[in-house]
Amino acid sequence: MAKFKDTDIQALIGNVLRAGTIISISIVFIGGIFYLYRHGQTTAGYQVFTGVPDFLQRPGSLITSAFNFRGQAIIQLGIILLIATPILRVICSAIGFAIEKDYLYVGISVLVLLIIFASLLNGHAG
Repeated sequence: MAKFKDTDIQALIGNVLRAGTIISISIVFIGGIFYLYRHGQTTAGYQVFTGVPDFLQRPGSLITSAFNFRGQAIIQLGIILLIATPILRVICSAIGFAIEKDYLYVGISVLVLLIIFASLLNGHAG
């Protein structure tokens, strides 16, 4: 098995962050195009608060709506991907530290992941 260097892991993490950001921004942009195509001529009515549409509140209907080219759903998926990108970075860091046998930093990375997931499940961001 080839020996990984710190620079290899750092390059991988940098590529993950770069790719995740570019892909998520591209998805949001494409969703914006679909949204403007369908709703660009609609006048916003600020007298009545309508809230978040139902199809954006459940993962199954969100994905189905995105495959049906609903702009809001595509934008929402891009934002979710943007939020998931740094989480994937922490996972890659933990794997890199495990390959390097740096168990202290593996433990710290896993602790950070546990805190992130606990915050997500709890509904609090901090």
